[in-house]
Amino acid sequence: MRFSRRSLPTIVAAAVMTVAALAPSSLALAQVKLDPKLPSYKPVAGVSGSIKGVGSDTMNNLMTLWAEGFRKFYPAVRIEVEGKGSNTAVPALINGTATFGPMSRELKQEEIDVFKKKFGWAPAQIATSIDMLAVYVNKDNPIKQLSLPQVDAIFSSTRKLGSPKELLTWGDVGLDGEWKSTPISLYGRNSASGTYGYFKEHALGKGDFRDTVKEQPGSPAVVQAVGSDKFGIGYSGIGVMTADVRALPLAKKGGGKAIAAEPEHAYNGDYPLARPLTLTLNYNPKVPLEPLRREFVRFVLSKEGQEVVIKDGYLPVTAAMARRALEQVGLK
Repeated sequence: MRFSRRSLPTIVAAAVMTVAALAPSSLALAQVKLDPKLPSYKPVAGVSGSIKGVGSDTMNNLMTLWAEGFRKFYPAVRIEVEGKGSNTAVPALINGTATFGPMSRELKQEEIDVFKKKFGWAPAQIATSIDMLAVYVNKDNPIKQLSLPQVDAIFSSTRKLGSPKELLTWGDVGLDGEWKSTPISLYGRNSASGTYGYFKEHALGKGDFRDTVKEQPGSPAVVQAVGSDKFGIGYSGIGVMTADVRALPLAKKGGGKAIAAEPEHAYNGDYPLARPLTLTLNYNPKVPLEPLRREFVRFVLSKEGQEVVIKDGYLPVTAAMARRALEQVGLK
């Protein structure tokens, strides 16, 4: 299954989810409620072996928390998590060195093609949770909002979204005083990251990043860098937000309404950088999943697995989304 920013409202719209307002600190502290129709997880006999997740750094902590929750039901199961970027997921699945490939972006056609050439079928990619890719500034930065064309003109050398000029100083986006002539300090991810790829496609119009973007080794590192740099700006998932930064409301177009990175805006599709976080796996449609992978998927999409999603600061899937994800890998 392919996902995109435009398809996210369609994915979510089939079910009802009650979401309260976002608290001003962290999304993890918001009163996000689970869909009451999500099933509770019920352990079964015959589950053993090892699971290795290779892929998204954004999902690294989420995978670790899922592993801890799963092992409460199956203490003998061994789980290893390696988060070096979404680009590492499919190669690991092809080489047989990963059981699951967590990814913070949709599969690329070339990844699907290589996979199909090796196995004869496409990899399965299931939505496990929802993230809002945020544009962060330091908590002391007075800027109120940005449009995506402005974000593009700040981070990109190509300005594909139509900004008439490059934005190099904080004065270029309307700040005065000490900010007016101060250069904007840029932080981001490296090219192996799904967050990098998603931001490049949706915030830069597939344009090129400036060579002045200081690439960070992980999503938390971006937030830490911006929190330590008064004049910094960076992009990362909403689940790693800290008290040292603010997530700016974003408008799709210049002069448009800026939408805050709040849960209801992710579910209804108004927030322009909402995305599903996924698990990719090697699923042969003609062969049922073996107990270990089957039960891990069931756990992730259960009440207990989605409680973990909220704990880690992301948005849970609805019961309808969970059902569709299970059906993608032959489960009910």
